[in-house]
Amino acid sequence: MAVREIIRMGHPTLRQVARPLELAELSSPRIAELVQDMVDTLRQAGGIGLAAPQINEPLRLAIIEIPGGASRYGETPSMPLTVFVNPEIELLEGDSAGYWEGCLSVPGLRGFIERPQHIRVRALDMNGAPIELELHGLFATVFQHEFDHLDGTLYVDRLKDSRLLVFEDMLHTALVDDF
Repeated sequence: MAVREIIRMGHPTLRQVARPLELAELSSPRIAELVQDMVDTLRQAGGIGLAAPQINEPLRLAIIEIPGGASRYGETPSMPLTVFVNPEIELLEGDSAGYWEGCLSVPGLRGFIERPQHIRVRALDMNGAPIELELHGLFATVFQHEFDHLDGTLYVDRLKDSRLLVFEDMLHTALVDDF
C-alpha cells in the first residue's frame, strides 16, 4: 500500500463533516486499501491516531494505535491497532483534565486542551461488528481528539486561551499553572 500525504490546517477537507460509511462499503477493496494506507501513514509519521480526513478522505473512519510504555504523558498502557468506523462518543460523568495535544495536521505546535476524562465510544469494526469501549484519562483525550477530525474540528479550536498554544521546542518553558 502507500504512505499518503497528511493534509495540514488550512486545507478545506479538515473543516468538513465527514460522511458515514455504509455497511456495504466496509468489504470493498477501496476501503481496505484506504485503511492500509492510513496504517502505513500513521506509522511512518510516528503518530498514535489518524482520521481519514487527515489524508483528504472525508469519511467517518479513524485508526488508533498506542504503543504504551514511557511517554511524555508518563507511563501509558498500550492499545493495539484498532479501526473505528462511524464512531460516536458519549460523555460520562467525571472531571475534565488537560494535556498538551499535538496533531499530525498541525505540525510543530502543541496546545493545552481540557477535555472530559470519562467517555464511552461506540463504533463498528471493519467487519461491521459493534465496538464499545469505556475510556478514562489520556485514552479519553486521544479518542476525542481523533474523532473531532470527523466533525471538522481541530484541537486548536478547543483552546481556552491562545497563550496555551506553543511551538513544540518551547513546550518545556510553557507553564500551565500561570493560566
